[in-house]
Amino acid sequence: MARQRPAGFATCWRSLACTGALAMMASCSTPNPNVRVRELRENQLEVTGPLAGPFKSTAELAGNACELMTGQPGASSGEYGMEYCALVYYSSAEDAFYLSHLSDIQGKATGKNKSCLMPVSLDDPQHLDAIILGGGHSHPHNRRFSGQDMSEARRWVPTRIADSRTGKVLHRELLLFYREKAGECRAYKYDYADRTVNALRGGVWVPIGQVVNDAGKIELYEGQDWTP
Repeated sequence: MARQRPAGFATCWRSLACTGALAMMASCSTPNPNVRVRELRENQLEVTGPLAGPFKSTAELAGNACELMTGQPGASSGEYGMEYCALVYYSSAEDAFYLSHLSDIQGKATGKNKSCLMPVSLDDPQHLDAIILGGGHSHPHNRRFSGQDMSEARRWVPTRIADSRTGKVLHRELLLFYREKAGECRAYKYDYADRTVNALRGGVWVPIGQVVNDAGKIELYEGQDWTP
């Protein structure tokens, strides 16, 4: 479950070291260079970028991000695992999609309820034209979006962004990644604009369901499920 950040985190970058209050939340004996996050003065999280890209589509990005994010320490460890969050963004000048570095600032590390704090700001000097499309997060224990993630309160607005340079109308999205015990990596997308839930299958987004109320209830389409 990707969630908003609570108060009480110290302002610092996390990349080659874990220090201060952040280390108390997610200790790391071996620093993770993919985690690069700081708290801004307005009490929001910012990550650097890019970690991965360029990609021609969000489908291509999701296939690569799934392997990358579920391969992080503890990201596929079931109820004892942890979530990672990242930003997905678009460069108009390059007509390409990118994945930011990761945030592992989180809630409980054990139990069925998992969460990571979704960044809202990006630091990427190479792509000053970046348009943040939404976030991606990994689940260590299940392949389904939470009701909170789908709720109207968590909806990113505006849900559509028109890019004058390319003429594209971009939808804001939330991505979810989960690695099966057998090793297969599964990626899912929630489209904030049309409120559809999609599964990445054969490199293509396939609609499998719809969010039907403001509480985030998902109704799967006939013949569709979370697995093929």
